[in-house]
Amino acid sequence: MAKTVKKEPKEKDPQAELKILKTKKQYRMLFGFLLVLLSVAFLVSFISFFVSGNGVGYGQADQSAVDSITDRSVPVENWLGKFGAYVADLFIYRGFGVASFLFVKLLFLSGAFLLLDLPIKKLKNTWFWDLFAIIVLSITFGFFATTLPELGGTVGYEMNLFIQDYIGKIGTLLGLVFCIIIYLIFKIKISPEAVKTFFEKKHKDIKENLEGLTATSNDSAATDYNLEEFAVKEEEEELEEPTLKPSPFEINKEALKPTIENASEINLEPTIKPAATPAPTPQIIETNDEAFVIEQAADEDIMEENLAAKLVADFGEFDPTLELSNYKFPTIDLLKEYTSVGITINQDELEENKNRIVETLRNYKIDIAQIKATVGPSVTLYEIVPEAGIRISKIKSLEDDIALSLSALGIRIIAPIPGKGTIGIEVPNKNPTMVPMKSVISAAKFQEAEMELPIALGKTISNETFVVDLAKMPHLLMAGATGQGKSVGLNAVLTSLLYKKHPAEVKFVLVDPKKVELTLFNKIERHYLAKLPDTDDAIITDNTKVINTLNSLCVEMDNRYSLLKDAMVRNIKEYNEKFKARKLNPENGHRFLPYIVLVVDEFADLIMTAGKEVETPIARLAQLARAIGIHLIIATQRPSVNVITGIIKANFPARIAFRVTSKIDSRTILDTQGADQLIGRGDLLYSNGNDLVRVQCAFVDTPEVERIVDYIGSQKAYASAYLLPEYVGEEGSSVNLEFDISERDSMFREAAEIIVTAQQGSASLLQRKLKLGYNRAGRLIDQLEAAGIVGPFEGSKARTVNITDLASLEQFFTNEQNNA
Repeated sequence: MAKTVKKEPKEKDPQAELKILKTKKQYRMLFGFLLVLLSVAFLVSFISFFVSGNGVGYGQADQSAVDSITDRSVPVENWLGKFGAYVADLFIYRGFGVASFLFVKLLFLSGAFLLLDLPIKKLKNTWFWDLFAIIVLSITFGFFATTLPELGGTVGYEMNLFIQDYIGKIGTLLGLVFCIIIYLIFKIKISPEAVKTFFEKKHKDIKENLEGLTATSNDSAATDYNLEEFAVKEEEEELEEPTLKPSPFEINKEALKPTIENASEINLEPTIKPAATPAPTPQIIETNDEAFVIEQAADEDIMEENLAAKLVADFGEFDPTLELSNYKFPTIDLLKEYTSVGITINQDELEENKNRIVETLRNYKIDIAQIKATVGPSVTLYEIVPEAGIRISKIKSLEDDIALSLSALGIRIIAPIPGKGTIGIEVPNKNPTMVPMKSVISAAKFQEAEMELPIALGKTISNETFVVDLAKMPHLLMAGATGQGKSVGLNAVLTSLLYKKHPAEVKFVLVDPKKVELTLFNKIERHYLAKLPDTDDAIITDNTKVINTLNSLCVEMDNRYSLLKDAMVRNIKEYNEKFKARKLNPENGHRFLPYIVLVVDEFADLIMTAGKEVETPIARLAQLARAIGIHLIIATQRPSVNVITGIIKANFPARIAFRVTSKIDSRTILDTQGADQLIGRGDLLYSNGNDLVRVQCAFVDTPEVERIVDYIGSQKAYASAYLLPEYVGEEGSSVNLEFDISERDSMFREAAEIIVTAQQGSASLLQRKLKLGYNRAGRLIDQLEAAGIVGPFEGSKARTVNITDLASLEQFFTNEQNNA
């Protein structure tokens, strides 16, 4: 008899989850207010300890009251009553002395972090170093302030005596100095270079001030005084020091009169110029020939510390998830747990199939030395070792005969199994087992996967979770007949990425011509989706918008390759690592690049309606976009040659084939047969090269996807979806680009100067140089075209620049102003 293990289904209401989350936030806020108020109470009691002594001594007026705290008749001087007297006595007198004021800071910061819903883990460093400072300060005051024990407290006094018993006063002092140095280096981050630079700067400033006073005294003695130099000098002094100071010298007003009368115009606009690095002074080497001089160039100054390393040391590595630092990944409980989970081993069925396979082979005089059965969710693999002298091709030709004897839906023979000296016969199970998405998401193989874009497809015949990396595929082609599991497979792919990647790390471009398969993901538009500017829906259903989106992705690809070229890296992983290490300047247009995954649910419909307009950008993305993090997942019902062309197949090495109806369709997808022998309902073959892997695709139902997107959508999101570059098609040249001069952008002149200097009419150039968004840069290009500075749009080529140099541009603006 078959043994089955049944589990009770556990389903949780998402509304209940949200209610629990809200309750946790309320408790967090309540505890935060408690800590803030407690810090205020501690501060009041500590100050009162030192203020309300009535001449008796710090805190001694309340000494007896602390010992009899339950006696209401005993009066206390502390502002917070007996509670304040007890707290102050505990922390200051019996504790750490004045260093206890740092406890006030710690309590207040902890409460503030809870109230502002900030991650409390970030306070670990502060707690450690403040507790370290409390102990060091307490011992230090105990060492020096022996006449005022309240400054160091009982802890500082006793620890000071304890340490002195072992290493003496000098050893204790040296130990305290060492602890202070530790605090300055690791907490304050004071380095020897910083100290050296500070003293050198002070020495240089003093020297420059003395030279300036000398020069000033010489200038004041001169009768011929230049007013313009005086004005510039006064402006520089005002910029350096905003407060008014008396001049170190008197001005001869009579000497200034001729200059004032002759001065026609004085520019009082303050100008701040960056301090230029002085050129190194060359060394002159004398020779015997007076007419011959040898000049040796001096070495340039060298930075002792790498600027990028200093930025990382000061601010840490760049964190792309900082804007949504409180984002919580979906919990596994959101996925449904089915009762019929786990493989059921039916020994009678296995024995019967084994006997029929052996009997069929013997009928054709093929003897078997050994046979082994591996039971999977929907298929059992029988590995056979034939006797010596048996040709493999002979067994391969008996595929239909074995299927007839077993009365099975479809038999697939693997002759031989790669990496093994056996022949495999895959036989469908009579009672196939479903593979829930929860079982593959919760598997350790997926949770511990160190991949850029991990995807849990399902389980293999050996019941192992099958996890692949989309970034290494680098593109995926899915095909199969209607109703065989393509849409569920797409949902499994998207669900895997949602469970593993932060919204800052991956973006989806979803194309759904059927208009019903991917609509659920609209709820996470501002978290995970990317779209064209000025479009309402992030999920694309109109074929015209699909063409613009694909071409926009090509523009994004070109822009990213320009960034990689400037950064001198070869792929997106190296680029982002360099950006995180703060080696790339955002002011030069550099930014963190998320992965972009383009998902097309029905590619055949796009090919039928748009044809080459879709195939060309798809082929271009497939050829080039791998290195810059744009990956394609294309699904289709009709895997015919006119849909999946040779250009597309050549750039999609990773392919998933669900059940198809003919061997020709199987060869179109996989370049080999086998997909026509699958049993359907998520049974698939995965190929990434030569090897084929049979996988039972994980099943994720619509309510499960809805719970996941509801959970993500209820959290804080970005201001908008990830905006792709705006794409203007060929028909854009017929649009009226007449602009009134008064309606021009305020940065029109600067943009024109940049375009003319670079001799390149590109919106991405304006983005980088002027730090603009793509929409504004595109409008500037349109205005420059209307003015005749740049030529019309020419597809993938850069626009021509009609003005050759800045002098011609200045003449152009002068003529335009005169004509106006």
